[in-house]
Amino acid sequence: MPQTPSPGSRRSSARLGFDPIAEARRQWEEHGWGDVAPAMAVVTAVMRVQQIFLAAADAALRPVGLTFARYEVLMLLSFTRRGELPLGKVGQRLQVKPASITNAVDRLEASGLVERVANPVDGRGVLACITPAGRTLAASATELMNRQVFADVPMDRTDLRALFDRLTPLRRAAGDFAEVPGERMATATGPAGARQLL
Repeated sequence: MPQTPSPGSRRSSARLGFDPIAEARRQWEEHGWGDVAPAMAVVTAVMRVQQIFLAAADAALRPVGLTFARYEVLMLLSFTRRGELPLGKVGQRLQVKPASITNAVDRLEASGLVERVANPVDGRGVLACITPAGRTLAASATELMNRQVFADVPMDRTDLRALFDRLTPLRRAAGDFAEVPGERMATATGPAGARQLL
């Protein structure tokens, strides 16, 4: 049985004998762009790490027929009190475009994992509701993600918390969220966090 690549592994079997991002930073400095070289290196490194994590997540979820995007929708719905959210709120919470949510919900609905129902509060609105089969699959997919992706990040808890804290101001500055005075969300334990959302 093929091994799932860990987040820290390269997809290519040929490893470079140097860090290409560090070399790019050196080139930036050598060409007179030293003032932005550290930021360029961070942006490039974060983009590379995103590729590594997404590949690992997709490999872990492939056996259960999910992509990471669909997994996030299932987990978000499973964390709500009633297992349902308006489609617009799903997009807001996952910070993706409406078309992406529509596509993910279409695929989940075709698989019997989510169903659309009329919003009783807004007759024109539609709710995405997780089905019992969706909850079951979300639980088994989370076991895979916890074991093959989240537990396999080669950093200790202190470094992980520090990295999350360092990235938070970047996300806040981009408009992802505004911190509410007196309210601090607990450290997320999954794609949508551990807190109930409705």
